[in-house]
Amino acid sequence: MNKKNMKIIGVVLVAIILVSTLSFLLTPQGEADSLQKFSNYNELKASFESARNQGRYGSGFPFLDMLVGGVMTTNMVQESAAADGAAKGGSDDYSTTNVQVQGVDEADIVKNDGKYAYVISGNKSFIVDAYPADEMNIVSTFSFEEGENPIELFIKDDKLLMFTSSGYNYYAYAESKCVDGAKCVPEFGYRGIVSAKIYNILDRANPILEKDVELEGSYVSSRLIGDNAYYVVNAYPRYEPYWDGNNYMYDSNDPIIPLQRVDGSVSKIGEANEIGYIPGVPAQKFVTVAALNLESKQFNKEIVAASGQSVYASAENLYLAERIYNRVIPMPIVGTAFSSNWNNTEKTSIAKFKLDNGNVNFVAEGAVPGRILNQFSMDEHKGNFRIATTVGWNGYNNVYILGNDMNLIGALEGLAPGESIYSSRFMGDKGYIVTFKKVDPLFVLDLSDPTNPNVLGKLKIPGYSDYLHPIDETHLIGLGKDSIESKSGNFAWYQGIKMAIFDVSDVNNPIELHKTIIGDRGTESFALHNHKAFLFDKEKELLVIPVTLAEISDSDKQKTDEEVGRWPNYGEYTFQGAMVFNVNLENGFSERGRITHVTDEEELKRGYYYASQSMVKRAFYISNNLYSFSDATLKANNLNTLAAISEVSFPITKNNYGYPEEVFIQ
Repeated sequence: MNKKNMKIIGVVLVAIILVSTLSFLLTPQGEADSLQKFSNYNELKASFESARNQGRYGSGFPFLDMLVGGVMTTNMVQESAAADGAAKGGSDDYSTTNVQVQGVDEADIVKNDGKYAYVISGNKSFIVDAYPADEMNIVSTFSFEEGENPIELFIKDDKLLMFTSSGYNYYAYAESKCVDGAKCVPEFGYRGIVSAKIYNILDRANPILEKDVELEGSYVSSRLIGDNAYYVVNAYPRYEPYWDGNNYMYDSNDPIIPLQRVDGSVSKIGEANEIGYIPGVPAQKFVTVAALNLESKQFNKEIVAASGQSVYASAENLYLAERIYNRVIPMPIVGTAFSSNWNNTEKTSIAKFKLDNGNVNFVAEGAVPGRILNQFSMDEHKGNFRIATTVGWNGYNNVYILGNDMNLIGALEGLAPGESIYSSRFMGDKGYIVTFKKVDPLFVLDLSDPTNPNVLGKLKIPGYSDYLHPIDETHLIGLGKDSIESKSGNFAWYQGIKMAIFDVSDVNNPIELHKTIIGDRGTESFALHNHKAFLFDKEKELLVIPVTLAEISDSDKQKTDEEVGRWPNYGEYTFQGAMVFNVNLENGFSERGRITHVTDEEELKRGYYYASQSMVKRAFYISNNLYSFSDATLKANNLNTLAAISEVSFPITKNNYGYPEEVFIQ
């Protein structure tokens, strides 16, 4: 946000302070919106203060939460997110982002339309004319204001939607705010800003900014359905602390509603009577579920005083999950009869929003015991919502089914006591859950009767899967880690990357049909933690994942347990890049080759967490070309032979905190 906008916000803040004690009448809501709204500003403020006093106001370090929570965080055949057609002069045969739900696109740092590649590298973004590959070149560069970083993007025909994060610093209060003459230190503060920018890219060499919506807060996630982008932003209340020499103090007269800038106009994100609340859910943050139409530029939103941590979206509804850990106030929850362990204070609240052609309306809220792992812990099927949770760190695992009104209608509890869920996948009337502590039990669940879910079969094997990807209705790929049992405790040590094909055609007796191990302890992949880095095409029998390979030398492998010591050895880094595999049900995995962007051995030695801009993060294909992307390079290789064709280089950049981009893994 530039200085001019900061001045505008300053003026608005003064105005808000003058009117913040006014009460507002509750505006009538339509039948489709059952969200209860605050009656006035004082009621809103009291709700946040109550949550804060109960110790449920974030981590207690809002600036840290902004950094860590700023970006949180599949279709069988990579085609659900495709645009209406390839760009003029491009190919109709191209891969798209690996998404969870067919027809519901997910933003990413790399997109392509069969002709052009749209990439985010550091604090810049580029459009690359990628096809034909031997003529690849950068056609335009997006530059942003100082302190503004692109996060993710969408492509739809000749529109590009870019999400960026920025913010501004301030000093909260001067010594005049202190009480009783105490010596005070003005406190440094930071407000995050999420921008949604629509560009007209009919002329790829000259993108034109058509709309820019700024919301205070941090970006959570987004989806694109048709021309409508839906995204979620969390914002902390505007409590500005100052230090009185002994404690942090808060001025209860300050307005707490965050700000927005739409079409150049700065205002609060909403009046108090436009902000909803959910009884029993603490008011930790302002959660905005926003909708932005790429063609009409229409902007709509629903605001709830709660918190949002994980997002699942079908073509009709968006579900926002929030973990609640509350030792003080019991939370009323539906379906108590289903759970014998309901007194546990760890819960997940799920708010359901109806997505209707660019309109967002709250529908209902439900809650279940335990916490979820990620978006794949949630699913919608035949109007019902399914969710997999883990209770406690050494507790048990559950699957709950909630009806259209978010009331609990079925439950399966007590799976794998003492273990935690490492991955889950819902596929029609079946569900697949992987838990882990020493071995990897793969549970096959029958969810055909939502009132009576049950376990059909399970498979116990070494290791675990972080991600499950369907090949067809009866086979899945599991991507995770191999493991060996500890000789000194009731746990296992993770080793190299493990890829497996599970055959679940006999639901009572699932089997591990094929497996392969990549590297040794220390081997990592972006795909383990982000499904968008997983490129799979069943028809092409193609699998590509970015890998940072760690290998133990032959001499070290010969060492005895006494020589190795208490902990298994980590391997040394020997490769970073895209590993390309042939995959089929008959032969399993066979490596076709590797593509690296690392040219300096010293860069490789820096490893996974501190590697250079040359770490491959994504891969995609256009026609007979395989493209690999790092912050430094977009490289094209022949899809069949993997022979190098061409590459383009991007300027070396760092994020605005002074660290290499790879430290904040996307």
